[in-house]
Amino acid sequence: MQVNGKTTIKAPRDRVWAALTDMDFVAACAPGLENMEVVEADKKFRATGSVGLGNLKVSFTGEIEFTALEAPDRAVLKGRGTAPGSAVEGTAEMRLSDGPEGGTLLDWTADINVLGTIASLASRMMGSVTQKLTAEFFGCVKQRIES
Repeated sequence: MQVNGKTTIKAPRDRVWAALTDMDFVAACAPGLENMEVVEADKKFRATGSVGLGNLKVSFTGEIEFTALEAPDRAVLKGRGTAPGSAVEGTAEMRLSDGPEGGTLLDWTADINVLGTIASLASRMMGSVTQKLTAEFFGCVKQRIES
């Protein structure tokens, strides 16, 4: 599944970059995230959490790693996780550019593959759930950076 989006954040690019490459900041905005621990400083992290897909709640564990950091313009993350009887892997990229009135334009894309039980049981819901979770995440990011 491929998803993407754009948003404008009313803050300078260096501030947006600093926030979105700080895993503590990201963890505070990530819906369903229960724990994030550092595996390798500023590069690799282990996460646990859960997500609801209709009346199905799925707990997961996984690792996330920055595979490219080009401050303050572009970052690429790769992740892999497991849930009972399922696996998910994906890559996400964000690109930052100068926006109007000193703000920042954020373009992001993600390519996510879900395998196993979750894919077969909840495939029709994944698109809408993904949209809801990304809207919550970026809403939190904007609110925290702009305030």
